[in-house]
Amino acid sequence: MPDASHISDIPTLALPNGGAMPALGLGTWQLRGQTCEAAVRTALDLGYRHIDTAEMYGNEAEVGQALADSGVPREHVFITTKVWPDHFRATALQKAAADSLARLRTDYVDLLLLHWPSRDVPLEETVPALAEVAERGQARAIGVSNFSIEQLRHASRLTRVPIANNQVELHVLQPQAALVEHARAHGLTVTAYSPLAKGRLTDDPVLSRIAAQHGKTAAQVALRWLVQQGVAVIPKATREPNLRANAQIFDFALSPADLQQLASLA
Repeated sequence: MPDASHISDIPTLALPNGGAMPALGLGTWQLRGQTCEAAVRTALDLGYRHIDTAEMYGNEAEVGQALADSGVPREHVFITTKVWPDHFRATALQKAAADSLARLRTDYVDLLLLHWPSRDVPLEETVPALAEVAERGQARAIGVSNFSIEQLRHASRLTRVPIANNQVELHVLQPQAALVEHARAHGLTVTAYSPLAKGRLTDDPVLSRIAAQHGKTAAQVALRWLVQQGVAVIPKATREPNLRANAQIFDFALSPADLQQLASLA
C-alpha cells in the first residue's frame, strides 16, 4: 500500500445531519471500467476517503468493487452518488437509489444528490421522494447538483430532511460567489466539480506565478483557492502522482494579495 501519511489529515466540512464530508475527494466522471476501478483503489490506498460518482457515469459498480477490494471499512469512506433526471418521478427515484446501492455494494450512501434540475418533473414530487430515501437510512444526507439559488431555496422548502449540499461547476474562472455565500449563510455545503476547469488552469500564467511563490503548482493553487473558502473539491485523476499532488493543498494558504490576483480571472 502506498504511503498515505502526507494526506491523512484532510479537513472535513460539517453537514446538517451532524456528519462530516472530507474537503477533498476523487471525482470519477468519464472514468470507466478498469481505469475507474484502479483510480479509486489507488486513491483509497493513498488515504482518500471521499469518492464521488453518479448513476449517469456508468461506473458505480467499479467504485463498489474498488471499495470492496481496498479493505477500507465502509464507514470510513464518504460516498456521494446522484440520481439522473430520468428517474425523478417518486417511484422511479426510489428504485434508482436502490439500484445505485446494489451497484456500489453498500446499504447506504453518505450523500445522495439530484443530478440536474428537471424541466418535466416538479420538485414537489422529487424532493419528498429523495427525503424518503434518507428517512429509510439509505442516504445519510441529501442534496442537489447544478441548482441555482432559487432552485435551492425551492427544494429546501419541500423537505423535512435538510438539503445538505449543492454540487456545481466551480473554479477561479467561474467563482459563483453569490451561490457560495448563500450556502454559507444557510448552513449548506458546496462541492466544486471540474475545479481545474477541465485542465484549462494547469498552465494559467497568474496561477503559475502565485504557485511559484508557494512552491506549488498552478493546479494546487486552484484547488487551494476553493478549499480556503470552505468549498469541497473533487478533482478527477487516475495517476498516483496526480492524486498525491491534488492532496497537497492543506499545508499552505493564499494571501490577500494572491486572492486579489485570482479574482481578476473570473
